[in-house]
Amino acid sequence: MTYQQRLDFALEVARAAGDFAAGHFRSIDSLSIESKGHQDLVSNADKETETLVRDAIEARWPDDGIVGEEHGRKHGTSGFDWVIDPIDGTANFVRGIPQWCVAIACTEHGLPVVGVINEPSSGEMFHAVRGGGAFVNGKPMQVAQAFGLSDGSVGAGVSGRTDRAVAVAMVDHILGEGGMFFRNASGALSLAYVAAGRLLGFIEDHMNSWDCLAGLLMIEEAGGTINDLDAETALDHGTKVIAGGPNVYPQLAGMADELFGA
Repeated sequence: MTYQQRLDFALEVARAAGDFAAGHFRSIDSLSIESKGHQDLVSNADKETETLVRDAIEARWPDDGIVGEEHGRKHGTSGFDWVIDPIDGTANFVRGIPQWCVAIACTEHGLPVVGVINEPSSGEMFHAVRGGGAFVNGKPMQVAQAFGLSDGSVGAGVSGRTDRAVAVAMVDHILGEGGMFFRNASGALSLAYVAAGRLLGFIEDHMNSWDCLAGLLMIEEAGGTINDLDAETALDHGTKVIAGGPNVYPQLAGMADELFGA
């Protein structure tokens, strides 16, 4: 088997899942919405979209493991695990804001080798394969080559787990460097925008694997720098995320150490 085969599969499934979720998005008045916690929502669209992806994986790659946001963990025997966020940006999705995506990564022994992020509202499909580059709608992506945070915007990741003082300090730090913060309530999309050179970088104190692994691979393959991932823990427990162009990464890493601890 090659990574290309898994990439082709991921692209096909992400497209189908995006089309399916978009159907729900066009009928948001009929969604069933639950709260999982502060600013953490789930709808029947999330659950049904993940089921669609999981069923496709079970049929094509039955020995692979699966890590999904809505339906938990299946352990496999192949060394490969699929990591699924059926709708990243659910808070946007359920309120009719067209900033959400389907994110799918495939890992080998805990590290991402394939990543796909489909944003149906814009018609953009981002993808990367280990050693094969990163692309948006077939065009190669490259991270921003800026030398300072004043040259653009930085994705500022905040979740219900983030301490309010840390969130305020993060924004203050970015503004103090002459930059601007960016938050669209979809961490996966923000990471894809870093890979595409639209954002200088991204930091967050903690992201779940389904939110970040696809995008982090894209950033690496687009010439960017990311923090080290612990293959033993990232899948099940998530990770701190620091990512950006090679010239600004040291500034982002220093900021993250100050805010989150080394």
